[in-house]
Amino acid sequence: MYRDAETRRMLTRRALLLTGGKLLVASVLAGRMYQLQVIRSERYKMLAEDNRVGFRLLPPLRGRILDRFGEALAINREHFRVLIVAERAENVAATLDRLDQLIGLDDDERADALAEISRRQPFLPIVVREGLDWNQVARIQINAPDLPGVIVDVGQMREYPYSVKTAHVLGHVGAVGEDEAGGDPLLMLPGFRIGKIGAEKAGDIALRGRPGTSQIEVDATGRVIRELNVTPATPGSDVRLTLDLPLQMFAQNRLALYPAAAAVVLGIDGGDVLAMASTPGYEPNQFVSGLDAATWRAIDGDPLSPMTNRAISGNYPPGSTFKMVVALAGLEGGIFAPGHRVTCSGFVEMGDSRFHCWRRGGHGRIGLIQALARSCDVYFYDVAERIGVDRIAAMARKLGFGERLLSSLPGERAGLVPTRAWKRAARDEPWYGGETLITGIGQGYLLATPLQLAVMTARLASGRAVRPRLTMETPEAPGDRPADPGTPVLGVPERWLEIVRKGMHAVANRSYGTAFKYIPRRQGFELAGKTGTSQVRRTSKRERSAGIRRNLDRPWTERDHALFVAYAPAAAPRYAVAVVVEHGGGGSKVAAPIANDIMARTLERDPLARGVDRPLADGDGDRAKSWNTARARLTLAEARR
Repeated sequence: MYRDAETRRMLTRRALLLTGGKLLVASVLAGRMYQLQVIRSERYKMLAEDNRVGFRLLPPLRGRILDRFGEALAINREHFRVLIVAERAENVAATLDRLDQLIGLDDDERADALAEISRRQPFLPIVVREGLDWNQVARIQINAPDLPGVIVDVGQMREYPYSVKTAHVLGHVGAVGEDEAGGDPLLMLPGFRIGKIGAEKAGDIALRGRPGTSQIEVDATGRVIRELNVTPATPGSDVRLTLDLPLQMFAQNRLALYPAAAAVVLGIDGGDVLAMASTPGYEPNQFVSGLDAATWRAIDGDPLSPMTNRAISGNYPPGSTFKMVVALAGLEGGIFAPGHRVTCSGFVEMGDSRFHCWRRGGHGRIGLIQALARSCDVYFYDVAERIGVDRIAAMARKLGFGERLLSSLPGERAGLVPTRAWKRAARDEPWYGGETLITGIGQGYLLATPLQLAVMTARLASGRAVRPRLTMETPEAPGDRPADPGTPVLGVPERWLEIVRKGMHAVANRSYGTAFKYIPRRQGFELAGKTGTSQVRRTSKRERSAGIRRNLDRPWTERDHALFVAYAPAAAPRYAVAVVVEHGGGGSKVAAPIANDIMARTLERDPLARGVDRPLADGDGDRAKSWNTARARLTLAEARR
């Protein structure tokens, strides 16, 4: 009896302990379940949704590039493209072989497709070729059952309607390089392109726009099941340049007669770049879909460097176009008076060296204005020796030399303005007196771009520190205001500037001027300018004895460069122009007529006086141009003449 009662008590204690343990475990489990299902339910719901729902970026439409009047210079057009999804293709190599038979893939396209497939997830589509024509699309569609994983869809491709005429200013777009993606998902989209050079690169961020998103349901492997929601992409902004397209095309056509040349037209009041021409050019549309190796080798190996924008990247000795800088440096420093005269006998001597004037017999007794008009080298040797190279360099920088002036356009070079300190630092050599003399006539180490020459001319004409701009910042026409109140004065006394302007006026309008007989008199305007002929290579005694005396006797690459700068109208300047013809010979004979023709067309159009088109209203469409502007503009057909 006692033993039975003891057994029952023992069993009861054990039952209580087991029951308590079970209750404790159940409580812990219940608490954990409450925590997971109630307290942290939102977090785990979100994680579950992330596993089930994914987001895909939608590429935005790239913004257009327009000229100052709204003419489209860079647009987008729809095109067919063929893509391949690796996981759906039974054999990627065999599928590419089949595509090769249908549309003719080259080795580069095949290699690029295989490389892209190796880098990306197998369910992502890879672009094999863009810009398919109807026949190619039809061949692919007819053979679709034999092309597993191949898709033909519609994409957007950049197009440059005016091709070579605007190539150097606009640049082009191209595929995103591995070093350019930077982790940006937008740049990793198949077929996405970014600006590589020119205005396309300068305005790339604004032109890209913002991507949209597509909310999609996916399975465990990431494969798309259905689309749940779409947020459209925001197209890129249009970028309006200061260029006047017909004027740009006219300048390009005018330079096309020469192997290599450049020209820049500036609006003096606001610094608007109205034309920036460079030849030879290149076909930018070739770069959009990618070049084959042979085409690239031909372009890259061309000795004339067709992809170089000579207007901002060409470094040339400015020659006699630099003499206004030397004159102002002497006048401003009080080193010599405006009436200073020099006797030019055809040369000067310094040490055992002789420095010649371009005119063998010399110019006789000559003053500043006539020295500019006749481009007397001996006069400016004398001035340069009196003032020294450092004073010349200071005035050169004040007039726009030695710096990058158009920060919005990649590829611009700063040129070179030498000083004593520069030579010591760069070459560890002293500066010699003869180097000052040749700097005084724009030779030696001195280098400038055509854009810098145009800016110098605009500053001389206006007395203001004009800076060029390529992108329109306001809807108003810069030329509608008499002068840009934001442009600071140059800091050179007006009386000195006026003397230099008289010399430039005489260059083109007095019978003794170096450009007088090469510039036809035009009714309605006079221009003021300066010729320049920069020596590429001095003729040695041996060459002279061999009969090589004229510029044309030398190989083309050793001939002088021809330069001319001008502003007009001379009495009330509105425009400045600079022209450089590589190895063209004399500036008066070659460059001056080109600049005169470009200036005449500029004044005929007078683009700054016309303003810009009003913004397009909703529903107006691309043809919604203001009637006054449409009536005033020359047609593109006229510009091509």
